[in-house]
Amino acid sequence: MYHRPMYHRLLKRLREPRRFIEVLAGPRQTGKTTMVRQVADETRIPVHYASADEPTLQSRAWIEQQWEAGRLLAAGAAAGGAVLVLDEIQKVTGWSEVVKRLWDADTRKKAGLKVVLLGSAPLLIQRGLTESLAGRFETIPVSHWSYAEMREAFAWDLDSFIYFGGYPGAADLISDRQRWSRYIIDSLIETTISRDILLLTRVDKPALLRRLFQLGCSHSSQILSYQKMVGQLQDAGNTTTLAHYLELLAGAGMLTGLHKFAPQRVRERASSPKFQVLNTALISAQAPLTFDAARKDRESWGRLVESAVGAHLINSAAGTGVEVFYWRERNHEVDFVLRSGKTVAAIEVKSGSLKEGLPGMDAFERAFKPKRKLLVGEDGIPLEKFMLTPAEEWVAR
Repeated sequence: MYHRPMYHRLLKRLREPRRFIEVLAGPRQTGKTTMVRQVADETRIPVHYASADEPTLQSRAWIEQQWEAGRLLAAGAAAGGAVLVLDEIQKVTGWSEVVKRLWDADTRKKAGLKVVLLGSAPLLIQRGLTESLAGRFETIPVSHWSYAEMREAFAWDLDSFIYFGGYPGAADLISDRQRWSRYIIDSLIETTISRDILLLTRVDKPALLRRLFQLGCSHSSQILSYQKMVGQLQDAGNTTTLAHYLELLAGAGMLTGLHKFAPQRVRERASSPKFQVLNTALISAQAPLTFDAARKDRESWGRLVESAVGAHLINSAAGTGVEVFYWRERNHEVDFVLRSGKTVAAIEVKSGSLKEGLPGMDAFERAFKPKRKLLVGEDGIPLEKFMLTPAEEWVAR
């Protein structure tokens, strides 16, 4: 049995007498369902589990049916009540209004039913929460598995994590690279795009979204203007459409575009994005190079290393209030910038890949006076040590 850090947060909350709707949101294959089952086993609280993850969308009546089953379980349970777990809840149209009505009815009756909602599309989950469930829920973000977690659970070394990423469900397949690659592409990439994005959100150009994802994976750790994207994608789609599609991919835990660090947030939003995968498996599975070949290719490995660092920073910052950026001014660049409140840390990664810009740490220091200036890799903080350190520790006051 393997416990992730958020396991203990959920365990504590379900043991408390006060009731909140507990919301676990994160990408596919990050262990949300397994974690809830482990918590239920440890607390010995009866659980009714149901998933809306079906090819066809469920109706609101499905929520009411599952809720009634949870109520019956709670009525026959001991003083600790019971837990209703609804997985992939965002796939039910209008789910938040139904949950609000049923939750408020149980609250008035002082029912003993606790509720846990799981979702693999955090962006869609958040919309439902803010629209209808204000004051009734607590969120536990569930990010991709870190190097520390994959090392503890599967005895992986750092190079294995950099190439194969942090999908625990695929860990047993890495000895057969072709099989592992097909699993990542078919079960994770395609399923996420088709069932977590296209099925639930209006996307006028599905082919463009898929090509944008592929472009972002192949250019992860690189800055690319939206105008250049339009040219490379050979599509008439405008830059607003591309920005929206990139937001959808980020909301599904696949690919994001880091904003440029700037004193004014308006300027951050208007900047060209730096592509960043949230799990390096998304790069390796679609690339032609095997594990051994990638390690021998200095440029390819350097890109993977920098992408692994960026993914680690974003994933470990989830739910902490730490923001992740890049910075470039003229031809000077800083790979990553962390901000927590007014505290700023600048990070340069020495990965071996060829950089488009020159190191910009001195220029960044003159402009922004960061609390920390970090060099990761050769002559700096060892990469393994950095990958074992959460982002918030670098901007701790």
